[in-house]
Amino acid sequence: MTPALRLNRLRGVASRAGVDAIAIIPGSTFLYVTGAQFHLMERPTVLIVPVEGRPAIVLPDLEFQSWQALGIDAEICRWKDEEGFADAFAAAARAVSARRLGVEGFAMRYAEFSALETAFPAATFANVQQHTNAMRAIKEADELGRLREAVHYAEAAFNQTLAQVRVGMTELEVQRRMMQAFLEQPVVGPIGAPLVLAGLNSALPHGHSGDYAIQQGDALLFDFGVTHHGYSSDITRTVFVGGVADEDRALYDVVLAANALGRDTARPGLTAHALDDAVRGHLEASPYADFVVHKTGHGLGLDVHEAPQIMRGNHTPLAPGHYFTIEPGLYRPGRVGVRIEDDVLITDKGCESFSTLPRELLVVG
Repeated sequence: MTPALRLNRLRGVASRAGVDAIAIIPGSTFLYVTGAQFHLMERPTVLIVPVEGRPAIVLPDLEFQSWQALGIDAEICRWKDEEGFADAFAAAARAVSARRLGVEGFAMRYAEFSALETAFPAATFANVQQHTNAMRAIKEADELGRLREAVHYAEAAFNQTLAQVRVGMTELEVQRRMMQAFLEQPVVGPIGAPLVLAGLNSALPHGHSGDYAIQQGDALLFDFGVTHHGYSSDITRTVFVGGVADEDRALYDVVLAANALGRDTARPGLTAHALDDAVRGHLEASPYADFVVHKTGHGLGLDVHEAPQIMRGNHTPLAPGHYFTIEPGLYRPGRVGVRIEDDVLITDKGCESFSTLPRELLVVG
């Protein structure tokens, strides 16, 4: 979809949200609308899109050529470092008339918000984050192509790394090998460090890789993904190194069944609440109910966490084009954590998993 069509989509969002215009700064929605990634830095860049009329862009001078290359029809309000940006914001306010201005509450920084308040002194402001989230939640064909590639490259790096795992290696050693495997893939985008947690550290859902040396029988949890042309994969697999205790296998089997239940249950018309209730309900009905600490999943796209949130209380019906994770987990403090995470798409008929790595318990090393 072209920037012109996505600008019109944002105009529709503004209209439905009851605002005269929406102001966005560099980030996921900015990339979605313009097709370009601008730096979020000490130099404010703000795109203001009205329901009617031309947009205005407050732009530091060094980004002028990059903006021009996009070919987007907008009033360009440039500013130089030595001049400051106040006059540019004032020019944007003259170009776009708005008594009610929408901003993204989880993205807009105070610096830009304060400048907008000064430039639009008579305006009131509204948080339109839920509306912009909904705009991006249904993925288009070009987005799905990039998401599928992001999964493919991440899985290739995982397989390359897994073949090198041995008892005695530290979490950081494994993490570094995976980073190298990422760099060997034709990924177009930034590479983030994967999460590699071994032994009792695997029971920390968002722990940090460190100097712990892998021991015989340890669980080894990988939470990883790559960003390709702005779109991210997010996959988790838990393996065991050198062997697995019967009690750990039993816990793993419960998570495995919950993951399969989620993929089999997800379909158009089912609410996110109902999907989470089914998956978490399976975990809670097991002997490990005390080890359930998080929801079933989250939307995935330009952000690693976006709409729809697969959790109780979210009664949004799933629809074709919704793309999210199914990642049940159990975390037994001081011993073991198991999470199995897949990236899935709601289709007309049900649910397709873009991630294809084996899910059955695997012993490596």
